[in-house]
Amino acid sequence: MSFTNNAQLSEMSKKQSVNKRGQWEVILLNDTHNTFEHVITCLMDICGHNYLQAGQCANIVHTVGQCSVYVDCFDEVSDVRQELYEQGLNVTMQKHKKHEMG
Repeated sequence: MSFTNNAQLSEMSKKQSVNKRGQWEVILLNDTHNTFEHVITCLMDICGHNYLQAGQCANIVHTVGQCSVYVDCFDEVSDVRQELYEQGLNVTMQKHKKHEMG
């Protein structure tokens, strides 16, 4: 499992403590042990996705390797990341990067 472990996350949090403002995102990473059904259920229950959105995210993760699944403030994103991790999903978090069309 390539999840950012708690020691790494703690160190990352210390370095970024002055930069917790703004939007953060949970990134779901591909793995070989979770079923689509489990991932979809977790995204619906924990992230508030509807079935279609959760299914699309699961498919993106399967084909691309990762997908942003939740965006909010640092504390909320940290909590969601932890809940998804406790359900066996491979997740990390990062400062949200706005994607511009154009």
